[in-house]
Amino acid sequence: MDEDVQSSEIPADTSTGSSEEMRAELLDECEEQFGLLQKLQNEIILADPDCSDGESNEAMNRLNAISTELEQWQEMEPKLLSTNPEILLALGKEELQRLNSQLKMVLSCSQAKRDSLKDVLQREQKWLEEKKEVLRAVTERVATLREENEKLSEHSILQDMKRKITRVKDYHGNLIETLSDMLAEHFPLPNQQTVGSRKKRFAVSDSGENLISLSEILEQLTNKTLETPHEPYVIIDDTFWPPYVEMLLRNGIAVRHPEDCNKIRLENFR
Repeated sequence: MDEDVQSSEIPADTSTGSSEEMRAELLDECEEQFGLLQKLQNEIILADPDCSDGESNEAMNRLNAISTELEQWQEMEPKLLSTNPEILLALGKEELQRLNSQLKMVLSCSQAKRDSLKDVLQREQKWLEEKKEVLRAVTERVATLREENEKLSEHSILQDMKRKITRVKDYHGNLIETLSDMLAEHFPLPNQQTVGSRKKRFAVSDSGENLISLSEILEQLTNKTLETPHEPYVIIDDTFWPPYVEMLLRNGIAVRHPEDCNKIRLENFR
């Protein structure tokens, strides 16, 4: 303890001066050892009698010399260059300071890398939470759609089809009614009065009261085509007004039977 107290009381200038003296003394010892090493190497080279045979043996001689030197160094026990405890203490301090500086640098790099990895981990965790939330929402949506699909029974589907059929029938009825009104307006039935022109006058007989309208003729042709497509012909009787029949035939709406001129059918518009 007394020696520690005394050493702590040594001035800084004295410590610096002694450090320089120790460094100089250590350098002198290194130079002395290096000179001894060169002397040993020269003696090993001179001890080989074949060293002057030519340049071709120079590489082999160097190899042998280095191998011999290596064996000697391996057999020797390493010893300190200096036995001065003050020099050894100064060298130990310098080595510890250098090692401490390197370790601080490694620690700083490790901390920076750790902080960077923490940021990456936080971003990855946030991204993972977002993906989990999206997956949860999609899973709930799929489950909801499956429940809604299961609730759609055959009865509800049948009712929906019936409603659609009813709407189509209503639309078809409106079209038929509109067509009937249009035909009744533009193609009326002949009455019992005389119908004529400046050149000719035709008198309609009393049987004109039994004539059917153009709309009814088209309806019969259509129903016959749909109900019995293999036999779509309708027999022309007294209820068919001849001018309407001729008009249908001339305009390509109806055609006659190839063998019976009293039968007509609706033209195939496919």
